[in-house]
Amino acid sequence: MPPKQARTAPDSRRRNQAVYPRWRKRIYAILGLVALLLLVISFATTVGSVDIPFSTTSSILISKLPFIDITPTWTDAMETIVLEIRLPRVLLAGLVGAALSIAGATYQGLFRNPLADPYLIGVAQGAALGAVIGFLLPVSLLGTSIGLIPVLAFAGALLSIAVVYSLARVGRTMPLTTLILAGVALGALLGAIVAYLALTSGQMVRSILFWLTGSFSLSQWSEVWIVLPIIIIGAAVILLFARSLNIMQFDEEQAQQLGVNVERLKIILLIAATLVTAAAVSFVGIIGFVGIIVPHAVRLIWGPDHRFLLPLSILSGAIFLILADVLARTMAAPSEIPIGVITAIFGAPFFLFLLRRRAKMLF
Repeated sequence: MPPKQARTAPDSRRRNQAVYPRWRKRIYAILGLVALLLLVISFATTVGSVDIPFSTTSSILISKLPFIDITPTWTDAMETIVLEIRLPRVLLAGLVGAALSIAGATYQGLFRNPLADPYLIGVAQGAALGAVIGFLLPVSLLGTSIGLIPVLAFAGALLSIAVVYSLARVGRTMPLTTLILAGVALGALLGAIVAYLALTSGQMVRSILFWLTGSFSLSQWSEVWIVLPIIIIGAAVILLFARSLNIMQFDEEQAQQLGVNVERLKIILLIAATLVTAAAVSFVGIIGFVGIIVPHAVRLIWGPDHRFLLPLSILSGAIFLILADVLARTMAAPSEIPIGVITAIFGAPFFLFLLRRRAKMLF
């Protein structure tokens, strides 16, 4: 017996020594991405038709922090441009990128499929139908600053998911395969309706197509304040179940034996991921590729542990979409390129590079 203990103790120490560096590296990665995100936000607010130096932009942003007093060396016009025009756009882009990324990571973990994305079960198609109806209706929401289109897009996204849930539910269980099939079928139906309405919309077709490919061009602080609490609450709920998502990488029967209430977990995570996705797309349109590329890239670089995968996806998604929006508004200035085009053009090659790099490491 003593010789066996002598053999196992060094093995245990070696395992602990191998685990702790991985934890430290991931924590350092989170801290590094937080610093990079702040730098990217400052950089993105300097880019625009009016040339404002990076140092001036940083000073304007820092001067708004509590307990910091900086003597202004900039004009009121510069401050208005940075704080009222550029900053809400940059922050909304970061929020949407974070929302799509954590929703994509949640779907990929829940469905145990790295190709899953936030639009897998009909959120995008429902939001698109609601938005198109908003474009075509000859009415508006009087007395509000958010407009009819985001409201109908959000309602359409939630309604489509409610229909998918009701179709996929079998008794007290919700088979994930049935959920996916119901989402694909309903998405195809809603997509066909959206295409028909867009083609018969006359002069509105350009605005509809631009919305369907995503844009932050009309971002306002009111949109940031509406989207922010929804995304924070949804992301917090998902993060609370990170360990359960790790267990769900086994099959459902094993996860149940390990103490996870699988059906309850599926409902909670699907509702949380759906809410953050619906909030993200309702104001800015359908932005593809973010929810699939960012979580998968994070998984390839830092591993599949959802306790780190989820926060790393949030930060990486925010950085990615802010930079993509900078390209969208500068590549063809003074015109703008739909941001969905940018995410596909620049995201796909990067994703393929990561896959190729991973394949070389494995083989």
